[in-house]
Amino acid sequence: MIKGNFTIRKSDIINRRMFIIGTAKLIIFGGLIARLFSLQINENKRYLTLSDKNRIREWKLPPTRGNITDYFGNIIAGNLKVYQLHIIPEQVENFNYLLSRLKVILNLSIKRIEKIKKERKQLKPWESLIVSENLTWDQFSKINNYLYELAGVKPVMTISRDYPFSDIYTHVLGYVSQPNEDDILSNEIIQEKFVPGIKVGKLGLEKTLENDLIGVNDIQRYEVNAYGKRINQLEYQKGKQGSKIRITLDTEVQKLSAKLLEGKAGSISVMDIYTGEVIAMYSSPSYNPNSFLFGISKDEWQLIRNNPLKPLINKTLSGLYSPGSTIKPIVALSALENGIIDSKFKVQCKGKMELHGQTFHCWKEKGHGYVSLNNAMKQSCDTYFYEVARILGVDRLKVTADKFGLGKKVLGEYFENEKAGQFPDTKWKINKLGKGWVLGETLITGIGQGYTQTTPIQLCLMTAQIANGGYKIQPKILTDDNQLTSEQVKKAMQDSKSNDFYEPLYDDQKNIRIVQEAMFSSTNELMGTSYRSRIDDPKYQFAGKTGTAQVKRISKRERELDLKTFQIPYEERDHALYVAYGPYRKPRYALSIIVEHGGSGSAAAAPMATELFKLIVDRHQYRKKLADFKEFSI
Repeated sequence: MIKGNFTIRKSDIINRRMFIIGTAKLIIFGGLIARLFSLQINENKRYLTLSDKNRIREWKLPPTRGNITDYFGNIIAGNLKVYQLHIIPEQVENFNYLLSRLKVILNLSIKRIEKIKKERKQLKPWESLIVSENLTWDQFSKINNYLYELAGVKPVMTISRDYPFSDIYTHVLGYVSQPNEDDILSNEIIQEKFVPGIKVGKLGLEKTLENDLIGVNDIQRYEVNAYGKRINQLEYQKGKQGSKIRITLDTEVQKLSAKLLEGKAGSISVMDIYTGEVIAMYSSPSYNPNSFLFGISKDEWQLIRNNPLKPLINKTLSGLYSPGSTIKPIVALSALENGIIDSKFKVQCKGKMELHGQTFHCWKEKGHGYVSLNNAMKQSCDTYFYEVARILGVDRLKVTADKFGLGKKVLGEYFENEKAGQFPDTKWKINKLGKGWVLGETLITGIGQGYTQTTPIQLCLMTAQIANGGYKIQPKILTDDNQLTSEQVKKAMQDSKSNDFYEPLYDDQKNIRIVQEAMFSSTNELMGTSYRSRIDDPKYQFAGKTGTAQVKRISKRERELDLKTFQIPYEERDHALYVAYGPYRKPRYALSIIVEHGGSGSAAAAPMATELFKLIVDRHQYRKKLADFKEFSI
């Protein structure tokens, strides 16, 4: 009985175990079937895509940048064909042997060979390694002759940036070069389009308009084997060249500006007094931006960097200078607008002015005698403007200076290196220096010295707004026909059409005319400081104001010696300035000229205006015809 019961229990245990094992098998088998169904049916597309990613590789080529042209359509930043040498590491049988052969064929340095080895370690096997970005035709031909023994070497013909006018536009355009880490991280579009060999803007318009200029990559798709080796090309997708950008500058005027400033440090700016279009903007000395395309040599970089005339500085936008006597038209206008003086107001100039025990000298040692506004402007009498500034006060003078654009960026939307400068007042000194304003500082501010710092482009804008009758204009360097997408450019165009465009900057326009007449006298009447630079022909006749800005305080002994400019050490010579507009009867263009350490504005800067206005006025007819044609076409 006991034995029978034990047999029954044993049988039950076995059956229970068989049931559990069978159920477990059924669950596992069911799970496997469900997983297989999921992989083959539900996730078929996902794994097919992953398979294709392993089988198909995509190569992006550097995009072609858009061209930049001058106002007349001349390409000033374009593209040219270059010959390059690439290595595809996956196809190389013996990398060291290959490098030794290339070293002989291309005469590569040991340093370059080591750099290539280092670059190879950072690349994936299927990515191209660029050995040379700019082969000569002889080198390119030589490589092609030896291709049969250079497995993995690929001669490539591609596109690179080119600046056909060399250093004429450098400070306007900037240049392109290989992107660094900051360039890539700070710009999502560069991140998206980055490939080895790509060039991006580093300065100027090339950098500001990068997103419009960069273009869209060409794309090659290849089928590869399990080792990543290319089997055949599946597709070639043509990219898109970047946007074409047309700027307002005239190459002929730009070239003349470069010629006039050759061997000198300084700046020339030219502006349309109604449209605000910048016609020329040249900073001297300059440098060749083509040198940066494929990596500038150490020696060439040192020559540029150590040049005492500082070619790396955009003097038009970043150079800060005391305006000297070029500020006198604004001082006169401010005094007239505030009712401090009228055109008949006179001051006796004895060559110096005493105030609280301090002596303020006029440039003419024996003085100018009794002078009115017109005569004081014509002969640039410092004593007259000391007195006017004393009565006016620096705070009221600053209000007028602000209206005409002094102490503010002019083209800041497009140039991150532009400086605002400063035009001081009593609050500025308290906030900046923690000291109270003194009357003597008002006097020297009235002749453009002291704390006042302006850029050449500001002085050009100031003169343009005096020339057009006292109306506000919005300077621009891009033409309105550019088809751009960047928000920055759209904003700038909206600003140029804002409600304050052509807003009057005066209370009484008669005061503007008084200043204009005084500037005419300064250039076109006997005793005028720029009389020797005048043009009698009404077609080219212009009005202007000279300026001489001290770079150091003149000692009593130096004043007594009365040295000529060439007798003074270069770095201690005054800066020479000149502002002008013309033609006088029907004004259209304004300019500013600065020659660093040039001595006097009348001798060094004003004569340049004579040549410039002849060309500018002659070029106007072509500019007008093109503008009329484009307007008609639209």
